[in-house]
Parts: sequence; C-alpha cells; structure tokens
Amino acid sequence: MPTVGVEFAKVSYTPAGGHSILHEVSVALETGTTTALLGRSGSGKTTLLRTVNALARPTSGDVIVNGHSLAALQTEKDLVALRRGIGYVIQETGLFPHMTVERNASLALELDGRSKQETTTRARETIGMVGLDFDKVRDRLPWQLSGGQRQRVGLARALAFDPPVLLMDEAFGALDPLTRAEMQTMLKNLLRGMKKTVLLVTHDLDEALYLADRVLFLADGEVFADLKPNEVLASFNPHVREYVSAVHRMVKG
Repeated sequence: MPTVGVEFAKVSYTPAGGHSILHEVSVALETGTTTALLGRSGSGKTTLLRTVNALARPTSGDVIVNGHSLAALQTEKDLVALRRGIGYVIQETGLFPHMTVERNASLALELDGRSKQETTTRARETIGMVGLDFDKVRDRLPWQLSGGQRQRVGLARALAFDPPVLLMDEAFGALDPLTRAEMQTMLKNLLRGMKKTVLLVTHDLDEALYLADRVLFLADGEVFADLKPNEVLASFNPHVREYVSAVHRMVKG
C-alpha cells in the first residue's frame, strides 16, 4: 500500500491583516512521487508549498510530513529537525555570495556540527549528483558560475541531509529555455533513483507534465483539478482548458 509523504488536512491560511490565501486545502501526496502545482500568480501555490516547511503556518488545519504533525511543533529544536528533513530549492538559489561552492553545498552539515571530512565528502557526493565536477567548482564563488550551475549547487545543498521531502519553488524559472531543459532532464534522472516526495511549484505547463506524476491546479486558494499528466491536455475542466489554451496558443500567420 502507498504511504503518504505529505498531507494537507483542511489547510487554510490568512496572513495577519490580510485576505485569505488558502481555503481548506486537503490533499495527500504519496511517498516517492512528484506533484506539480500550477495556477495563476496569487493562486496560493507558493504559500501552500511553504506550509510544508513551516515558513507559513496554517491559520487552521494541519500539515503532516512523514507522519509528523506540524501543528504539534513546540520548540525551535522541533522546527530545525523538521527542516533538516525537507530540501528547499528556490528560483534565485539563495547561495551565499562570499562562500565557495563547497561551503555553500555543505553549510547545513557544518552548522549541524559535522566534521570537515564528512562535510567535504557529502559536498563531493551531492555536487556530483547534480552533474558538476566537484574538483573544478569547489573553490568558485557563486558569481563565477553560470545560472544553471548555480541552480545545480542550490539543488546539491538541498540534498545535503538526504531529505525525504524536496520542495522546489520555480527553481528553473530564471533560466534560458535550453538550460532549463537540461536542468529538467537532470532532475528527472536524479529523482528516478531516489524515493523523495517532491512538491514542485511552476508556471511552466510543459515542465509540470514532464516532471510530475500528478498535477494540481490552484485558483483562489483552492485545488480545482487533480490530474495525471496524461489527463491534463484532454481535460474538460474549464479552468484547466483555459490554462492550457493560454500556454499552448497557436501562432497564426
């Protein structure tokens, strides 16, 4: 029987003094699968993703990660333990500009008190996983890397603790089409050998169809379609059809 890696249980979120962003979202993501979140800007995609690592705390409802309720978190120690089990990759990578590639990739392990030998060994492993030559890039600073290389280092850093859950928020959004395609292929091959529960926020329909096992469409803080990739283009759901039509417009001469 499939197990649940991440579960949203009637999750609602309203920031202090603001309007409601999420409305009782209930979705269970199977362990080892990749789920893409699609929708207009402001639909609640990133907020939903950020509830998983408690960067956004639900106003009501709960998020359960690998069987652990986030509502039950009591201390900063609990929060740190949670986040070590969740990789997080964002569009601009968030690499520290004054740190080398090796240090950026292994910083979380360093802060955890691991030995220099262990942090270097793990950095070598993860940098290699994402398709970079560790010995060539280890001493470079982020500005000395291409955009694609920086994203690879950001992904390597997210994999440092070998987390069972991986969150990706428009991770490839700033890349040119060719580099983005290369990154998508690298990620798909990488995930094939891992059993990670991946939640991917993207505006790119083709990226979602290529990478995901499941595609959720959000609007106004609610899930209005939950489809397999091969069901998306043929869907009669009016919201899905509108999204597909906007992305796949015919160019008329």
